[in-house]
Amino acid sequence: MNTRTRNLQYFFFGQNFSDGLRTTLAILVPTLVLSQLGQFEWGLIMSTGALCVSVTDTPGPARHRRNGMLATLALVVVTTLATGLAAANVWLLGLVVGGFAFLFTMFLVWGARAAAVGTAGLLNMILLLARPPSFNQLLPHTGLLVAGALWYAGLALLVHRVRPYRPAQQALGECVHALARFLALKARFYDPTTALDDNYRQLVAQQVVVNEKQEAARDLLFRTRQIVNESTSIGRRLVLTFVATVDLYERITATYYDYATVRAGFGQTGALPAVATLIRHVATELDHLGIAIQANRPYDAPGPDLDAELSLLQTRLAALDTDASIEGSTLVLKKIIVNLRDIIRRVGNIRRYFDEGIDEAAPAPGRAAEHTRFIAPQHLDPKALRENFTPKSAVFRHSVRMMLACLVAYGAGQWLWRGEHNYWILMTVAIMLKPGFSLTRQRNTERIVGTLAGGVLGGVVLWLVPWTEAQFGVLVVFMVVAYSFQRTKYVVTVVFLTAFLLILFSFLGLNYIGVVEERITDTLIGCAIAFSAGYFLFPSWESEKLTDFMAAALRANLAYLHQLANRLAGQPLPPNEYRLLRKNVYVSGANLAAAFQRMLNEPRSKQHHPTDTHEFVVLNHILYSNVAALTATLREAAPAVPPFLPESRRALTSALAALHKSLVLLVPGAPAVAPLPERSPTAPEATPTPEDKLVLQQLVFLQKVSGDISKVAEVLAK
Repeated sequence: MNTRTRNLQYFFFGQNFSDGLRTTLAILVPTLVLSQLGQFEWGLIMSTGALCVSVTDTPGPARHRRNGMLATLALVVVTTLATGLAAANVWLLGLVVGGFAFLFTMFLVWGARAAAVGTAGLLNMILLLARPPSFNQLLPHTGLLVAGALWYAGLALLVHRVRPYRPAQQALGECVHALARFLALKARFYDPTTALDDNYRQLVAQQVVVNEKQEAARDLLFRTRQIVNESTSIGRRLVLTFVATVDLYERITATYYDYATVRAGFGQTGALPAVATLIRHVATELDHLGIAIQANRPYDAPGPDLDAELSLLQTRLAALDTDASIEGSTLVLKKIIVNLRDIIRRVGNIRRYFDEGIDEAAPAPGRAAEHTRFIAPQHLDPKALRENFTPKSAVFRHSVRMMLACLVAYGAGQWLWRGEHNYWILMTVAIMLKPGFSLTRQRNTERIVGTLAGGVLGGVVLWLVPWTEAQFGVLVVFMVVAYSFQRTKYVVTVVFLTAFLLILFSFLGLNYIGVVEERITDTLIGCAIAFSAGYFLFPSWESEKLTDFMAAALRANLAYLHQLANRLAGQPLPPNEYRLLRKNVYVSGANLAAAFQRMLNEPRSKQHHPTDTHEFVVLNHILYSNVAALTATLREAAPAVPPFLPESRRALTSALAALHKSLVLLVPGAPAVAPLPERSPTAPEATPTPEDKLVLQQLVFLQKVSGDISKVAEVLAK
């Protein structure tokens, strides 16, 4: 199975496609059914209610999805009544538009789902501007919107009740898929033709994806009571597989080496491409496992014999010990073999979790409580809203920005451009304007390109396909595609949504060429307003926030490095305590990398030392990769611990001091680092071995990387 086929399978078995199908069905059915009863207008209103609720139905625990849909239902009622009552006066309606734009944007203080609820409220208000109901029609109109919203919510909750584990399986499959891609990128380091800097850039970008997928799966698994209590075989396997996947990610991350040195020492032997080939085969096997998990089917494909390939590679690398042309030790090659063996074993464990013949024992009491430590609590505290009513709050400034931009868009639609669908200007602003300028700029570009391409696509379909039934079939396909990509590839959504709207308006008897012209004009005006607001009104530049992300990464690495010192001193660390430290390191590193990527999408004049920042991101990745590698080595050596040699203590002390210096440069007044622990007198001694020299070399390398981070921090702090 090639990569393209696997990607197609991930798409069709994934959460986004199933959500796209459900949203399309929920929007189409009311209109189709009521049109057959001679009430087409009623059907459109119900479909609008279903559309608004669909905005908040993002992946997550069923309880959170239900609460989000109920909150949207309440906002639909409020916005409909307020907009309908104010519609008779253009100035009063403008006040409602500005007030709702500010208030609903403030929902950002409660997180992404609450922000989606606010967006749904704005969407309903804007759609009402197309044809505001009269006073006599207001209550029936509200009732139809509520009926459509309840129809969507009932359908979504029914699907979850019938297949409660599907969202978790789909999220876990996506998590494994992202991890397989990460492993494939690691394989490229052993290819002498790969540019190291370019591959590091791709690896760090993929790290962001892996972290997003892991956080989504963790949130879904550990917040779903039915799964986290592990009362069923499926629930236990999902939790076990996720934990194994995170541990596998640590092992893959820990397989870091000085690739330039490895290439210089062994590139001429031809052995490194063989290493890369085996790693790619492991990544492919992992990818196949992800599809099986996502599709909820046993993985019975024969696949490559990874153990046999590993044995052949081990024999080939062992032969290099007697190769006189090789200078230096081949110990690093032996470490590569050890790491690959462990990765293959872990992949095999994940496969066995989904073998129908395995029935894992029930977990120990209190396991569910332990899982909740890995997820942040979510509370809709009114105090958070009050605390953010200050110009110092980024959410408050963005809410003011949104309010002013929406008022300008409303005014443009009322007095500057009186089109048939001038509310599209306001809708474009509400959707395009984001808290950060980089995302606003990206969305604007995608909106313009997608609208132009969608206009061409819709026109071509209407020109080449004159049959109404065929056009309706194309419309349904376009809807499914548009709603399937709305959370992943916005430009695809815009292309197919624009084409879908053109076909829809042609059914309503409108001239599609005129609709295309108006759609493009409204989009350009709306994008210009959103872009200008993001650039000139309280702009939020990523370079201004990078210091916070760097400081968070340094704090996490300091704690991570300190646990390594504790291990070397013979002090045990509970597994869950270690996993929490590891999670903090990965999350902070991914947040830093994502912020750096966003900064690169901003104007060059607003970018702060992009080259040095990239170096900091890469060094941060190298640092925690090596700490993970050393920690894994110590865990394998337990209960014996390598001697905590004076040289090791000096290297660790120097590394911690350099990281703390970097933190102080970025955040003056940061607390001092705790002193290194002494070796526990009860810790069993281990006889010194050649491995101890390698541990010392790795600690010295950590010292060097920490020093390099400190040098970069000095430049960035100026």
